[in-house]
Amino acid sequence: MLPTTVSIPPTDAPRRARRLLAGTAGVVALVLGLGLAGVSSAQAWDPGPGHGSQTLAPKTQFTMAPDGSSGSTVGGENIPNIDSVKKTIATYYGDPGTGIADKTASPYISELAAIVADEKAKLQTGYEAAKSKGEKPAIVFDADDTTLWTYDMEVADMHFTFNPAEQDVWVQGQRFPATPNMVDFVNTAAAMGYSVFGLTGRNDDQKAATLGNLAKVGYTPFTQQNFYTKWTGVGASQQPSYVTCATAKCTTVEYKALTRKHIEALGYTVTLNVGDQWSDLQGGYAERALKLPNPTYYLPSANLPGVTEPALAPRTHFTMAPDGSSGATQGGEGIPNIDSVKSTIATYYGDPGTGIANKTDSPYIREMRTLVARQLPQLALTCFVEKKLHKNPAIVLDADDTSLWTYDMEVADMHFTFNPAEQDVWVQEQRFPATPGMVSLASVAKKSGCTIIGLTGRNDDQKAATLGNLAKVGYTGFTSQNYYTKWTGVGASQQPSYITCATAKCTTIEYKSQTRAHIESKSGGRYDIVANYGDQFSDLIGGSADRAVKLPNPTYYLP
Repeated sequence: MLPTTVSIPPTDAPRRARRLLAGTAGVVALVLGLGLAGVSSAQAWDPGPGHGSQTLAPKTQFTMAPDGSSGSTVGGENIPNIDSVKKTIATYYGDPGTGIADKTASPYISELAAIVADEKAKLQTGYEAAKSKGEKPAIVFDADDTTLWTYDMEVADMHFTFNPAEQDVWVQGQRFPATPNMVDFVNTAAAMGYSVFGLTGRNDDQKAATLGNLAKVGYTPFTQQNFYTKWTGVGASQQPSYVTCATAKCTTVEYKALTRKHIEALGYTVTLNVGDQWSDLQGGYAERALKLPNPTYYLPSANLPGVTEPALAPRTHFTMAPDGSSGATQGGEGIPNIDSVKSTIATYYGDPGTGIANKTDSPYIREMRTLVARQLPQLALTCFVEKKLHKNPAIVLDADDTSLWTYDMEVADMHFTFNPAEQDVWVQEQRFPATPGMVSLASVAKKSGCTIIGLTGRNDDQKAATLGNLAKVGYTGFTSQNYYTKWTGVGASQQPSYITCATAKCTTIEYKSQTRAHIESKSGGRYDIVANYGDQFSDLIGGSADRAVKLPNPTYYLP
């Protein structure tokens, strides 16, 4: 932690103190001249909740509305990091990192086994109760992730970015395994006497292939007559008369609830409605609803007018460890749904759904503006005082999402799936804007006496382009000598002698903390790093800085 007062040797304390105080007025004038008047000096070195150096570890408790609206209120550190969400989902499905779920044992399979066993035990009682009232008991089942399991398509193939054309390839190829434990449940219910219906958002052109897939994996009750698919609007595939919608494009709940109403009009009683999405279940026309867990996508839909079903709503509070381990303990509904996380991130960055961040105003820009404004006066004062005391002050800045802003690349281009070759295109073309507020921070620090030092995980082959990009967006303090990039292991680009690592591949913390130690050593310039800025905790852990400041970034996680 940086000191708020400076110890001055007693021999010349009065004279030096007068000089420092006189110079301080100039520093304050510098800060005020940059439009930051009114910042309380008592708060100036406090970067705000979630950004200080007290604990260099990610949050584990989150509040997140399913519709993404939390992105406007909670702040970047309180949004579930999307990479941690992916790891948590992978743990839950027993995916070793290939995008392929374990088909034998996983927390997901265990959870479904318990859910299905509990529901199966109720079948006989439910059937007899319905028959005693003269009813024809029926159960309605959704398809994707209720009877057929889409994980491998969603993750290994689509990387959590839905592609309808590719989905049709999987559907027509009948490539989906059965959702764990559901074949036995469906077939047992049918054998007991329940009428079984399928009700899916898949369309009429996919109906035959879907029925073929269901039969292939062992389901016996589904037929052309009892399986409902959605109309395409082409030829004979038209909206049925029993589905009436508020607008030309029916919502999922309108389609599914009114189809269940139609089933009941045929003389059946829907005693149980089973789905993996809340929109499969809302709207009534079923005595009970059973939600199966699915954090891999979220398909929201407004309920029918006048219908309120508070029990049929997603969770809003989550516990999630950054390493993905919570996937073994929290259950599917306790994992932040990845589509809700994406929507929350988009709201935070002012992204209207294009993958392009708002460059003028957003919750992210406002948070960064506040963070920088809270720090600048004391940062300027510290740089000034240490410079006067010949302590060679410096600040260290990471590159991506600390000094340069990667959101548009990460989202519009890569869809949250990092591609190093594509990243190099962006780097070499110097396409990144400045991270909001950070050009001003670096400028004030430099004018106040601090040397500006860069330390990035980008490699030596990207150094010249990175320096060019930084200069292009307004940074003036970086030079080839004070900008540290990582070695490639090719030619002259080799691991420096001041870095020693536990294994052949150095971790980010080994590389960055030992580089900071070098910067503070005689051979590295004997700087005093008064502040170390980064958007990843691994940018900051390992010491060799008086203060570490975490900038918000929920778009990726580099442990």
